[in-house]
Amino acid sequence: MRRTHHCNELRAQHIGERVTLMGWVHLRRDLGGLIFVDIRDREGITQAVFDPSELSAQLFEVAESLRSESVIAVSGKVRRRPGHNPTDRIPTGEIEVEAEALEILNQASLLPFPIDDSETTLKVNEELRLQYRYLDLRRPEMLNNLRLRSKVAVEMRAFLDQEGFLEVETPTLFKSTPEGAREFIVPFRNMPGYFYALPQSPQQFKQILMVSGVERYFQLARCYRDEDLRADRQPEFTQLDIEMSFIEREDIYSLIEGLLKRVWKLARNLDIATPFPRISFEEVMNRWGSDKPDTRFEMELTDFTEEFRASAFKVFSGTVAAGGVVKAINAKGLAGATQGQMETMTEIATALGAKGLASIKVENGNWKSPIAKFFSEAEKEALTRKLAIAEGDLILFAADKEWLRACEILGRIRLYCAELLKAQGQLQIPVDQFNFLWVVDFPLMSYDTEMDRWYSSHHPFTAPVTEDIPLLKEDPKKVRGQHYDIVVNGVELGGGSIRIHQPNVQKTIFEEVLKISPELVQSRFGYLLEAFRYGAPPHGGIALGFDRLVAMLCGSSSIRDVIAFPKTMKGACLMTQSPGKVEEAQLRDLHLSLNLKKGAPAEEPPIQNS
Repeated sequence: MRRTHHCNELRAQHIGERVTLMGWVHLRRDLGGLIFVDIRDREGITQAVFDPSELSAQLFEVAESLRSESVIAVSGKVRRRPGHNPTDRIPTGEIEVEAEALEILNQASLLPFPIDDSETTLKVNEELRLQYRYLDLRRPEMLNNLRLRSKVAVEMRAFLDQEGFLEVETPTLFKSTPEGAREFIVPFRNMPGYFYALPQSPQQFKQILMVSGVERYFQLARCYRDEDLRADRQPEFTQLDIEMSFIEREDIYSLIEGLLKRVWKLARNLDIATPFPRISFEEVMNRWGSDKPDTRFEMELTDFTEEFRASAFKVFSGTVAAGGVVKAINAKGLAGATQGQMETMTEIATALGAKGLASIKVENGNWKSPIAKFFSEAEKEALTRKLAIAEGDLILFAADKEWLRACEILGRIRLYCAELLKAQGQLQIPVDQFNFLWVVDFPLMSYDTEMDRWYSSHHPFTAPVTEDIPLLKEDPKKVRGQHYDIVVNGVELGGGSIRIHQPNVQKTIFEEVLKISPELVQSRFGYLLEAFRYGAPPHGGIALGFDRLVAMLCGSSSIRDVIAFPKTMKGACLMTQSPGKVEEAQLRDLHLSLNLKKGAPAEEPPIQNS
């Protein structure tokens, strides 16, 4: 048989035609002596009917033996489906194929779980779904995710092509630059003791492409990081990588806003408003306690440092005297939080370095809290006015010598409170609400108190704000970076910066601020500094997390749902049983030997079938 149509193609205008469909048995039903089979392929479903009065007994027996997910070919005549309801569940519901021939191309074994989007399937253990990923991908939801991923990639390429970009592939075998996240290293057989590293990003190559005169580069780049995993992280991932010459930050903002506007229209049929708000790092931390704020709901942080400077509550006044801050949020309507929920909030605070969590519950007109008795009437009035305190509210405080830590504590608790309010039905956010914004003016440097040294807040290639360059040696803390993050609904979609293109400034950052020795700078970045000596244009770029972006468009909370073959939270592929051991001969060829610690797996890694 030769396929003539896919399974979402036939309509009333095909009635009377003889067709051949090929696909999987989605569902088989025996009704009144007739057998109905829903045939499914990538495009959809068509019903075929097997009538024993029209078929040979042998062929009808074959139809009776069909199992779910067997691969079949059916030929027959298209006819109008009796009793058709115009609101039928499938687009092909007006017709059916009266089967005349059937061939089983592959009989399926008993399935480990149903292939549909029913509640039963959705409750299947994710590890089992990943073990049989080829079956999981047949589900309509998963297939639609991959289809949307493909369409978004094509749309991005078309948009950037129209904007004059060249798609250039950069190497995936690179040199190790261990200042960033932990890398995957690759031994090189021809040079014993030497290793490649899989790239965490194409950062240095794309900058060199700007030196090369490419001017506008992009790539859907594969990147690798050997770090702890979570819902929005994988050891290998895809990012849309972009770099441009002769630009300023506004050029990046305009480009990315246009790109996302086009993608959201394609994927969600939504017209997102541009330009996006640009908010400084200091402001987003002060208002939302996060550098990737979810602005779809209120509950903003409020500063009470001055109000509690002379407070009788010594925890607050002592913190202010030590140069710290006092901040609070009002989780409106959450006074009924349980003891367990309050303990969770305290655990969030202590995990971030707080000694505890002060709170006030407003119930029956009273402020229920062991600290309320220390507050003066003026302090209570300030709290009531600035937080709009009312019956049923829950007030939560953070007091810390470190401004940033106080913000982060309340920022994390704010998100937890929002989840509680959503679960109680007190906070509702429309599924088609997307609040985009740019976070800008990050500090160029951050200080590591344990290591007693400065480190790059973004990466060491980020350019300082021009007027702050004189402060690099005198006071790095005050230097702002030309770094920007694109954020939507509490998710960082990507980030980038204007780059350093002057070799002397880059050398100053490496050697005098980051305190990397000249020898190490030359070993790791000498080729980049050398390239800059031959005419590096002003340039900048950005990288968008492609998996994360597609997951948001699909309404999924995990990027594993939009990656064809993802790893588990432990970095394992359950389908292929990798990672795996290698032969001794392979290790000898690479001039390597293993020195496994006691307790390490002797034979197989702990990723056996469940």
